[in-house]
Amino acid sequence: MSIPRTLFSEEHLQFKESVQRFIEQEVLPHYEHYEEQGFIDREIWKKAGAAGFLCSSIPGEYGGVGADKLYSVVLFEECMRLGVANLMGLNLHSEIVAPYILHNGSEYLKQAYLPKMASGEMIGAIAMTEAGAGSDLQGVRTTAVRDGDHYVINGSKTFITNAMHCDLVIVVAKTDPSAGAKGISLFIVDSAMPGFSKGKRLKKVGLKAQDTGELFFDNVRVPVHNLLGVEGGGFAALMQELPWERLQIAISAAAMAETALEWTTGYCRERKAFGKEILDFQVTRHKLAQIKTEVQIGRVFIDRCIELSLQGQLDAATASMAKYWLSELQCRVIDDCVQLHGGYGYMWEYPITRAWADSRVTRIYGGTTEIMKELIARTL
Repeated sequence: MSIPRTLFSEEHLQFKESVQRFIEQEVLPHYEHYEEQGFIDREIWKKAGAAGFLCSSIPGEYGGVGADKLYSVVLFEECMRLGVANLMGLNLHSEIVAPYILHNGSEYLKQAYLPKMASGEMIGAIAMTEAGAGSDLQGVRTTAVRDGDHYVINGSKTFITNAMHCDLVIVVAKTDPSAGAKGISLFIVDSAMPGFSKGKRLKKVGLKAQDTGELFFDNVRVPVHNLLGVEGGGFAALMQELPWERLQIAISAAAMAETALEWTTGYCRERKAFGKEILDFQVTRHKLAQIKTEVQIGRVFIDRCIELSLQGQLDAATASMAKYWLSELQCRVIDDCVQLHGGYGYMWEYPITRAWADSRVTRIYGGTTEIMKELIARTL
């Protein structure tokens, strides 16, 4: 028997059932097609918005329902349990992009963008990474130069989730290249602005249906009122939001590890070798026992981190611990589960294979494992 979870109310569990139905009816029948074409159809975004699955934690006056973050946790976990990790682009839109606007944007920006994001009419992205700057955000080279009532943005971004679909993008740019972290600012760039363009869709090892691409900014004139927060305040805003972003990755990783264990246990009960179930072999039972123990430890830790986040007490170092440890655990667990599937674990039609390909990037995006360890080490 696993340690019972105490996070969720009856309302959260009812929401979970709604999410399951939505994924089963609207997503799974078309999922293979989405993987082949390299993105999820825009219609899914509108349906998700109509169902209340987008920006649910955003207050009602901005188009959301003001729900607590546990509803978002349910969404993260159900995407993993039902094997549709590619839907995380919707969650990035809702729980990374939208909060930046909510917490840092003017009333004008909140009214202009958040209701359309909640409905699925507009799709959001955030552009941090560049070819020469990933985890080190102070190394970005995209610039924003003040020119009267506008900023002129020049530069490029890569590995951007929702790049091809996005209608708005939060851009990390240098407003004062000589000021280090204090020279970084955040802007909302509308995809209709002249000089903004989308590059090629990037082909990835995993997350094949998650829209990922390049963005280019060629003298894009952005109104001053599209500045998020204050000039030079971008790095502080990023540091404020990153713990929740990293916790989201850890939450998904924990759920995926649990799901991989469930899939693999079922497979080992059905698959036979030398006249008996694979599960009857001691080496198999002991490996699954080890996985179950580690996954349970991860579950208790991540649930406590979720509680701290809800209380506003999750610090950056603990979020980094969660992101580092759960993403590493997930990859190790899934690799062991692939091994227990034998040759079928390498076949794309098996969900464990998709999970194996999809999970590897969690040790990279949101800050690499190495960067997480460095951040943790600073607290020693």
